[in-house]
Amino acid sequence: MHHHLVLIHGAWQGSWAFDAWLPYLHARGWHTQALDLPGNGWGTPGPASLPAYVDHVCATVDSVGERVVLVGHSGGGLIATAVAERIPGKIQCLVYLAGMMLPSGLSYAELLRHAACDYPGQDLRGIGPHLVWTPDRRFSCVPEAAALSFFLQDCEEGAARRAASLLRPQAETGRAISVDWTAQRAGQVPRVYVEALRDRSIPLVMQRRMQALVPGAHRIELDCGHVPQLANPEELTLRLAATLATVPAITRT
Repeated sequence: MHHHLVLIHGAWQGSWAFDAWLPYLHARGWHTQALDLPGNGWGTPGPASLPAYVDHVCATVDSVGERVVLVGHSGGGLIATAVAERIPGKIQCLVYLAGMMLPSGLSYAELLRHAACDYPGQDLRGIGPHLVWTPDRRFSCVPEAAALSFFLQDCEEGAARRAASLLRPQAETGRAISVDWTAQRAGQVPRVYVEALRDRSIPLVMQRRMQALVPGAHRIELDCGHVPQLANPEELTLRLAATLATVPAITRT
């Protein structure tokens, strides 16, 4: 089956985050567009904010001319949800790739605070304590060693070092966000959640908690870290293709 995938990167990243995966997708005959969100250091002008992100993704989806599979990696999952709320009829399926799939109005930081009460003694914060901030705390940066340890620990060394070197400062205005969405719009779009079982950034217990809070997603489990599209792109493609074939087509007027 033909699919058109629009790929949304997470914090500190750019469209390059999907480079290693694209050949596998194209080999299946799928079309892809990997985006550079505005204000994130990779050439797309504009503020780093949820409204600007959503405008940019919606414009891309509109330009495709057919319904798309919208993939949100990590924090890109929040943006995917927001896009689905605005243009649900243009989204065939939402794919949360080790992504943030949150209830309406809840931020990931709030989810972490709630979870900390239930898992005393377990550090679920991932990269958070290792970020380096500008003095005004408007931007955070990921040191190379932290990226290699928390994001890329199971990727080939050369590819991991390239990815770590490409991370850019992330404006907090585009990271500390929550999305208001409704059951009638975003909630009607089929969802797939790709679990990364060895994720050190969004630990599995947090991935499972999000799935419990926003139930109904088709689940794929991959035995890898936070970046499945670099750590295991072949299996990711095979499993996603099989899952998308089972997701019911929803027609809307």
